[in-house]
Amino acid sequence: MTGQVWGKCSIRRQAPGIQAHRLLAEAARHSDSTRVVVVVTSDKCYENREWVWGYREDDPMGGHDPYSNSKGCAELVTATYRKSFFASGTGVSRAAVASARAGNVIGGGDWAKDRLIPDIIHAFSKQRPVVIRSPKAVRPWQHVLEPLSGYLRLAERMWDGADEYQGAWNFGPDQSDARPVDWIVEQLRTMWGGAASWSLDENLHPHEAHLLKLDISKARALPGWSPRLELRTALEWTEGWYREFLADEASARSVTERQIADYERLG
Repeated sequence: MTGQVWGKCSIRRQAPGIQAHRLLAEAARHSDSTRVVVVVTSDKCYENREWVWGYREDDPMGGHDPYSNSKGCAELVTATYRKSFFASGTGVSRAAVASARAGNVIGGGDWAKDRLIPDIIHAFSKQRPVVIRSPKAVRPWQHVLEPLSGYLRLAERMWDGADEYQGAWNFGPDQSDARPVDWIVEQLRTMWGGAASWSLDENLHPHEAHLLKLDISKARALPGWSPRLELRTALEWTEGWYREFLADEASARSVTERQIADYERLG
């Protein structure tokens, strides 16, 4: 969406990630004490068909670019091990295994290069326009605490021994919070104020999906979980985190712990 290489990853960089999933599965398979495994991949794991409705957990895996394809491969590795060695009744391992796919997470403390929110904050804080590559690309944005709460809730249910919680899960936002990139940028520009601005990057870039949504019907049926933060509020929390930290008004730990406490009170 922004910067020069966001979404552009080499096969060499992605291959170790797939290998790590397999090694994790092997370690869990041979462990006598492992009870629950939750493998987190990405909403990019789905074969994107540019359709308007959200992808469901049983939709095909795949991707046009190496990054997306690697996430689909990680899901396939997880599913293969779960069915072969961890499924109920196999007698091989008593561990329960699930995979989780979040939307496009935002939140304070992300300093990675070539990601939308860090690029925006970095540019605004330096009083420079942020350069945006695909302003009309739509993504399922959500605050990072939303999927994290889902992962923990899922692991808790699996720990209690309920076989129906194994498998794949989407932990995304409400459909109304699937928004284009330029909407995100405009919201943050208004919140930041001052000379905050953005410009369009008109250079050629590798292929990336223009429309991506998640169907979270299954996760809504998970006892104790549903999205709590509207996207506008999630952006306010995110902008507020960076503003406080960059102004030396609070430490990263204190801002984060306060937001976690605020989030828990919403439940």
